[in-house]
Amino acid sequence: MGDIIYTTPVVRCLKKQLPGAEVHFLTKPAFKYIYDNNPYVDKLLLLKPTLGETIKDIKAENYDYIIDLHNNLRTALIKLNVRAKSSTYKKQRLRKWLSLKFNLKLVPPVHLVERYMRTVAFLGVKNDNAPIDYYIKTDHQLNKLLPTSHQNNYVAFIIGATHFTKRMPNYKIINICNGLNLPVVLLGGNDVKANGDEIASKSANVYNACGITTLDESVFLVSKANSIIGFDTGLTHIAEAFDKPITSIWGGTVPELLGVQPYMVKDVLVAGIDLPCRPCSKFGLEKCPLGHFKCMNDMPEAPIIDFVNQNNWPAIF
Repeated sequence: MGDIIYTTPVVRCLKKQLPGAEVHFLTKPAFKYIYDNNPYVDKLLLLKPTLGETIKDIKAENYDYIIDLHNNLRTALIKLNVRAKSSTYKKQRLRKWLSLKFNLKLVPPVHLVERYMRTVAFLGVKNDNAPIDYYIKTDHQLNKLLPTSHQNNYVAFIIGATHFTKRMPNYKIINICNGLNLPVVLLGGNDVKANGDEIASKSANVYNACGITTLDESVFLVSKANSIIGFDTGLTHIAEAFDKPITSIWGGTVPELLGVQPYMVKDVLVAGIDLPCRPCSKFGLEKCPLGHFKCMNDMPEAPIIDFVNQNNWPAIF
């Protein structure tokens, strides 16, 4: 999800800076929602059950250019068969592997959006330095999604993440919630609903919306929040579209390796601690390889609480 949400500035810049250009976007059906209602996409193509069907659809469009922001075997086969002019995102696979394997810093801390933008530079397209785009599908109402106590000036805390090593333990989240001066709304899927129940039972003024709200409703709640706290997960990245103060908490993964630190957000706290064992993976693991999970267990809570309560000083620790 995060990789795809960061393609939206490229699509916007292509559409706005190339007069008369028709821009189509190809993605998996599971990620269709990211580009639903996006005014800069003229047509949304979805991967078919077979690659042959997908290639047939693409050939039928007679494209002048293919901009490949994925750079995998599937997109290589598409380009080979379609034979349109193309430009491909450079993944720096070897540098990333060496950085992860030997704890080296071989990948410059350049944001993924900037890396993507390099693929369209040959067309004279430049980064407009505007935030990512996300368009909420429905005009939701806070009074139908939240209790009265949480409908004004609340903090959205996104406690879900695909992998364990990206998530903060419940007791740490409880401590943070109890230190905040605003009500807290917990967001996430069914997989963290039980976590949310435990956190809400031991925290003052916390409402658990995990597993209750749809993704679009969750994004709406993020857009109306006073500030956002979240881990390395898709909803946290989508939150960057609304330019609210964001506390981005990193455990076993690091933003600079992937280039996915909060993009074009004015007030940001990127929370993570330096350890010899960190990062332990590029995308997260189901458990700490060393068993101690220090990257989250030793995370200072006070800077996070202070930042959210004040919302006036960006910092990295």
